[in-house]
Amino acid sequence: MLQYLVILLDDTSTSYCHYGVNKKERRLISLDHLRQGIRFGMVENLMIQFVYPDYALPQEYLDVIDTIDHSNIKPMAVLDNDTDIVVLNSWDYDASKLKDAVVVLRTGWKQLNENHGMLKDLLAVVQRLNVVITDVERMTDSDREQYKTVLASLGKEVEQLYVDGKSPQFNLLTDRMMLTAMNNCNAGDTTITLAPNGKFYTCPAFYYEEESNSVGDLDSGLDIKNKQLYRLDHAPICRKCDAWQCRRCTWLNRKTTLEVNTPSHEQCVAAHLERNASRDLMLSLRSKGTFLPDKEEIKELTYLDPFEIATQWK
Repeated sequence: MLQYLVILLDDTSTSYCHYGVNKKERRLISLDHLRQGIRFGMVENLMIQFVYPDYALPQEYLDVIDTIDHSNIKPMAVLDNDTDIVVLNSWDYDASKLKDAVVVLRTGWKQLNENHGMLKDLLAVVQRLNVVITDVERMTDSDREQYKTVLASLGKEVEQLYVDGKSPQFNLLTDRMMLTAMNNCNAGDTTITLAPNGKFYTCPAFYYEEESNSVGDLDSGLDIKNKQLYRLDHAPICRKCDAWQCRRCTWLNRKTTLEVNTPSHEQCVAAHLERNASRDLMLSLRSKGTFLPDKEEIKELTYLDPFEIATQWK
């Protein structure tokens, strides 16, 4: 059941997930499409998220946007008091300007390994930090081992913040401790995207990959083929998995396995490394006193990819 509508305000709207933005020329969504998109969201009772480019929008657009309750996703270049989620597309940022912000940091394996020490200052001031690895599907054996080290190092920083009386929210380490079930992206199931061309896509990534990937438009409505495949109950590997913090990215799934409901080995391994690091963090915090007493201990696993135990599934 749909719950969210993402509206890309421009062809150069910032990415906030794994996908890249390959369109370089500015093209604002038309005011007519913007109004129709808002009307669609109201009729379907959806929460609307607007995704901004790195330049100021004309006032007439802002006036239309303000006709509906919404959230704003903006790149650092246009950060202001109306920003709900700020996106960092590089490590060149000033943490002091991000106090109490909800932040998405997009980075590759190499950059994360080299710069992860900078996250200590960021975690200390932001309300929430989501780190998105933009080349997760190209994980090498070296990346895997380095990621374990990075997560262990960040785990110590997060632990100290908890000891100091803070409650950091960090997708790679704290989400799994708090969850009791899968909490994925759910593009195509609970979330749909409206692009500047007036057409719907299961998520922005499919639009930037190829505009012909549309699943309907404002005039004819949604038309998602085999839409059950976007649901967790039709994902044979994911529904058996307890790496509940995994984004379960359907775009990466199709890109790497040709099936929207089947993740790549690399995506599973990355999610399980995060899961295991969350387990270590939870155990360490509990050794120091009462911590999340209402949450079950994260079980120890002997695998990093659920497919390795597929023969045990019932």
